Parts: sequence; structure tokens; C-alpha cells
Amino acid sequence: MTETDAPPHPFDAAIALTPVADDRMRGRTRPEYANMVGPFGGITAAAFVHAVQQRPDRLGDPVALTVNYAAPIADGDFDITVRAARTNRTTQHWTLELTQNGNVTTTATAVFGTRRDTWSDTEPAMPSAPPPDAVPVGGFPDFIAWARNYEMRFVDGAVPEQEGAEHPDSTTTLWVRDTPARPLDFPALTALADVFYPRVFLRRGRFMAAGTISLTVYFHADAEEIAAQGDEHILATARAHRFSRGYFDQTAHLWGRDGTLLASTHQLVYFKD
Repeated sequence: MTETDAPPHPFDAAIALTPVADDRMRGRTRPEYANMVGPFGGITAAAFVHAVQQRPDRLGDPVALTVNYAAPIADGDFDITVRAARTNRTTQHWTLELTQNGNVTTTATAVFGTRRDTWSDTEPAMPSAPPPDAVPVGGFPDFIAWARNYEMRFVDGAVPEQEGAEHPDSTTTLWVRDTPARPLDFPALTALADVFYPRVFLRRGRFMAAGTISLTVYFHADAEEIAAQGDEHILATARAHRFSRGYFDQTAHLWGRDGTLLASTHQLVYFKD
């Protein structure tokens, strides 16, 4: 089998989209990226980014993405409708909907844009961590199918045991990359922004019903900086700010091994105690 005959990487197969109309593309869920209910939220977010990237009138690269998970996505085909709401000189605003059988399950807005050379600085510091090879491979329980697509090396805040002890802090830091290894790009970075298990699991020391309601990703790196990461691990760290009345937030940063802040992300998560 030659390289051109080789099957696509599982991630690329999971975000593959076929045009069915001028503003609509069709995809299909993949069992490899299944979550407890429906597909892994990160793969859905990645499919939205990929959908805009396929548009011939797309301007630049992703700057920001917000995904609202309104209802579970069933196994099978889905459609993504993509509309350019407004195009400015350097930014372009998109609205997207994911539907099944005419019913909206997920909505999103995306901002794409061109970047220019300006003064720059990064205020937060990359967490201190040993190199990936010095950290043992960990992961999620086997029944979480999507997590098998990632090599995870937890520096701090690994997945708790089924009935572990409560933890005073919600921070998780890990080295992570696709498996099989795959060069980083914008869709892959988008999915990695959702690679964390719910923060309430760590604080309470046990699993419970929880699910992301809204996910926002801010892309700080340009295409060249992302491509420079190759298929190396990135360092991902996340924590919550408040757990209250059935909801909690999560904020996270994703760093390249070269110290580049690639993206930051925020979530609102529902949980049932």
C-alpha cells in the first residue's frame, strides 16, 4: 500500500464533510469518537472549523469559535449549514448549525481573519512540567471511546478513581497529542481544547453526570506557529473557577513544547450531583 492508498487518519475521517448544497455539508459520526452521550464534543467543534475551512470564500484562519451543544447528536449522518454573516477587511464572521432530520442539535459562531505583524507579548507563564517522555502514559476509563485517540501523560490532576477522595483544587495539567501521532492543525487544536474530563470529577473525587453546554476557543497562534509543532505533544492545563447550582466553568490553556501559547478556551458545564 502506498501513502496515497493509505486510509485517512481516524481524526480526518471523523471530521470529513461532503458538500450537498451551496451552504450545507454532510458528515457522519464515528464510533471511534463516541462519548457517553453522542460524539466527543471536541470532534464536533473541529468539524465546524473544518466546515468553514472548506468554503472558497473563507478569509484567513480561525481566530475564535463558540459552540453551543443544544441537544445530543445521534449516531449517523448530520448536516452542517455554514453562512458568512459578515466579511470585513480583516475579519469574517460565520454562523453554523448542525442538524439531524431537520432538527438543530448544535449551533456555532466562528470568526476567521488575517493576521499581521504587531507588537506581541504573552502574560501567563507556561506551567512547569517534566518532558513528556518522563511522564507515564495515562488516560480515561476504557469505556470512553474518544479518549483512546489521544496519548495522555498527566503531570497533575489525573482522572480520579471511581470512588476516590475529594480534591481541594480542580487543576489538571497533561501532555497530550493525537494517536496515531498527527501533525497539529487548527481542527486538531480545536478538538484538544475539549480533551479535559469534567473538573467536578476531580473536586468530588468521583464520576457523575456532566456535559458541556458551551465551548469557546480563542486561537492565539497563526498557521505557521501551529505547523511548527509538528506531531509533538502539547501541554494542556485546565481549572474551574466556581461550581454552583448545577453548573461550573472551565478555563484552559494549550501550549506548544516551544513555549508558544497556542490557544485558550472556556466552557460552561452542566453537572448533576
